[in-house]
Amino acid sequence: MARGYEATAENHLCEQDRTTGYYYTQAAMSNRKGTGKAVNRTELAEFFGVAMPTIDHWVRTGCPSVERGGKGKAWVFNTADVAAWREQKIRDEARGVSELGYEELTRRRLAAQTAREELALAKELEEVAPVWQMEKAMQSAFAEVRAAMRNVPSRAVRQLVGETDEARFKAVLLDEVDQALVALSQSSLVDVAELEPDDDGEDE
Repeated sequence: MARGYEATAENHLCEQDRTTGYYYTQAAMSNRKGTGKAVNRTELAEFFGVAMPTIDHWVRTGCPSVERGGKGKAWVFNTADVAAWREQKIRDEARGVSELGYEELTRRRLAAQTAREELALAKELEEVAPVWQMEKAMQSAFAEVRAAMRNVPSRAVRQLVGETDEARFKAVLLDEVDQALVALSQSSLVDVAELEPDDDGEDE
């Protein structure tokens, strides 16, 4: 097995397992294929050259122990068992990421293909329209609404010349607004011919 060396943050010389890519202290490296030795949490951290929070994370994610600690009782680990567990976990994670990546790519490719086919069918059935066409339609509709509402005052003023009753003012204005809205709801706000591309000629 090819090995490399690197100094940890604590300046302990570590060996790298080229199979997994992880660094281990020399003591851990020499012990990985042996029977191991019993250690507590602190000793385990020193043995593998990691911080205590890393050991806590290992425990939460299934790190094997000889004796579980708690209520004043120290944790006991076997260094060989932990090394073997770490190697298997690394292999499992690598295999899982690879398979997940392939499955995710396949899912996205199928989703994109389905979306394209659905969009093509919707276009064929004239159920969708290009964004520019929708924008043009909305601009045309808003222009019609604006024109209708701006005509309300001129129509209302003819009925309110000399009027001083506030209630009458409100009634007339509301009536004119309602009439404008009803007229708009009953008319086509968008001329289909206006939605044709500007650079296209007439169909026939």
